[in-house]
Amino acid sequence: MSRLIGTSSLGIRLPIVKQGDDLVKIVSDCFTEVIEQQKIEVSNTDIIGITESLLARTQGNYVKLSYITEDLNSKYNDEISLVHPILSRNRFLNILKAIANTNKKVKIYLSYPSDEVGNLLMDKYEIMKKNVNIYKDTLTEEDYLNILGKKYLHPFTGLDYVEIYKSVFQKGQVEILYSNNLEDIAKNSKSILVANIHDREYMKEYFKEHGINSVYTLADIMSSPINNSGYNEHYGLYGSNAASDDSLKLFPRDAKKFVDDVQAEIMKRTGKKIEVLVYGDGAFKDPIGGIWELADPVVSPGFTDGLIGRPNEVKIKYLADNDLADLSGEEAIKAMKEKIKTKDDNDVTQNAKLGTTPRQLTDLVGSLCDLMSGSGDKGTPVIYIKGYFDNYSVE
Repeated sequence: MSRLIGTSSLGIRLPIVKQGDDLVKIVSDCFTEVIEQQKIEVSNTDIIGITESLLARTQGNYVKLSYITEDLNSKYNDEISLVHPILSRNRFLNILKAIANTNKKVKIYLSYPSDEVGNLLMDKYEIMKKNVNIYKDTLTEEDYLNILGKKYLHPFTGLDYVEIYKSVFQKGQVEILYSNNLEDIAKNSKSILVANIHDREYMKEYFKEHGINSVYTLADIMSSPINNSGYNEHYGLYGSNAASDDSLKLFPRDAKKFVDDVQAEIMKRTGKKIEVLVYGDGAFKDPIGGIWELADPVVSPGFTDGLIGRPNEVKIKYLADNDLADLSGEEAIKAMKEKIKTKDDNDVTQNAKLGTTPRQLTDLVGSLCDLMSGSGDKGTPVIYIKGYFDNYSVE
């Protein structure tokens, strides 16, 4: 009987994990129980994804806001220009509290008409009608109201994020500006903290080249521990989430060692070499709300070596409509499998590969895992994927 199922994925439930728990053992125990209970035959190159929050929690990778404030005070002497934070209570409000607690004057430069992940600060079509050059013009709050008439409320939450962000500062401590003009920001700033996620290195270099001496990104804040606090040497505060009113959970450390250890433990138990990754936000965009999910610095901070690279596929629809247009039934199936087996992996320009844009495997697999596990109460922070690397020719 020919194979009927290609790629499949399962969400695996785990107990509630705490700091100090042996996550390698917990994941391996639960995985072993699932495959025995469901009578699943494990194959080489199956994939296990573990959400980053599990690893960070067992590591105890948390930091109090007072330590963030201490780190900021060690880097900035006076006014701070905060450039392009995203609009998120979960991601950014606690960071703002720590900045406010420095008691320094703060300018917040918001990108507009939306932040970098798509949260709107205004109706983008309305601002286009108002003779505003969004790439050049820097707007004050007064300019904003004069041009648009009223503040914009988030379409999903109904909240005014600008007012929420201002509320953590003392009266007169913060100034809100709307600007995508980096040259203008540099001219009007003494020192800069780049909050932008995906263009952080470019912005840091740009501001340094334009005469700003004190330029840091969020990756530079809590990149080393203070009083045995959590930290992340690569990403600092990027990838962090609110843990409590006065603390943040940071992106996990040592993810590569962790996935290699899980791979070795599963090999010991099953005799199969599976691939493992730690995943955070998926890299997908919501077409209705316009939100790009990826508020983490990367989709996967750690993965086994088999997940390095990009897939290279042919388009079955194209082959069926063209090369195999005169075939049907078993003859078409046999011909299709032969085409796939003999594809040229080094040539991505063939017509048969149109619409199969190669992307990083970890971005694809991590996005699948994030969609499967969700961000709420599913309780499946481990995802098991079978057949991801198989194509139509594999029986």
